[in-house]
Amino acid sequence: MGPAGPRLEDGHRPLVRPPLLRSPQLNADPADQIRLLDVQALDVRLSQLDHKRGALPEHAEIESLTKDLAQLRDLLVASQTEESDTAREQTKAEQDVDQVRQRAVRDQQRLDSGTVSSSKDLENLQREIVSLAKRQGDLEDVVLEVMERRESAQERVAELTERVSSVQAKTDDAVARRDAATEGLDGEAATVTKEREVVSGTLPADLLKLYEKLRTQQGGVGAARLYRRRCEGCQLELNITEVNEVKAAPRDEVLRCENCRRILVRTADSGL
Repeated sequence: MGPAGPRLEDGHRPLVRPPLLRSPQLNADPADQIRLLDVQALDVRLSQLDHKRGALPEHAEIESLTKDLAQLRDLLVASQTEESDTAREQTKAEQDVDQVRQRAVRDQQRLDSGTVSSSKDLENLQREIVSLAKRQGDLEDVVLEVMERRESAQERVAELTERVSSVQAKTDDAVARRDAATEGLDGEAATVTKEREVVSGTLPADLLKLYEKLRTQQGGVGAARLYRRRCEGCQLELNITEVNEVKAAPRDEVLRCENCRRILVRTADSGL
């Protein structure tokens, strides 16, 4: 058959299109070719389910919550470390106060006992008691300052612990919703897969092999219906020469769209 002449396509410059592609030495019962469209529809549904599984809104939600949770946990660890450090610092400061207090008590007992008779020793002892009192006061101020910082750290730990718990609960809920949605999609995909196995099992091996090859090459679509003289694979309408070629082709001949190369299946709605 000769090539189709130039034709205007939607306002574009004339296109020179090659003759309708044929699949050499490949024939299949028209009913088998129509069933191939059923297989294609099932494959499209499987692709849609796979896309839907990957596009579940819970994926983005979980990712965002997981990032928030990681940040909060880092802050919580830092606050817990600060609380622990200030606890040790408070213990050390309180021990310093206690040591000064005990020494002051001993000095006071010596002073009150009357055992120190030297006026110089009494003067030194009294001066040391005054110095220890000042030192104790300074150390008690340190204890109060550390206690305030520790209390602030404890409040921060409590706040962050609550926030971590809240975000964790939201994450768990999102994961449960994602898993439930995935389970539903997987169940539907399993049903569709079984149906595809049944339908594809009725097709000739050579026809199915060609379809699988083209489906891999053509983005998941290996067979398309010829509907009202238009290939539903590439959505281009056949020109009059191509229509005449299709009309003249035997019904069991496996035709190919010259534009997208997919198997072109004739039906009652092909407009021939």
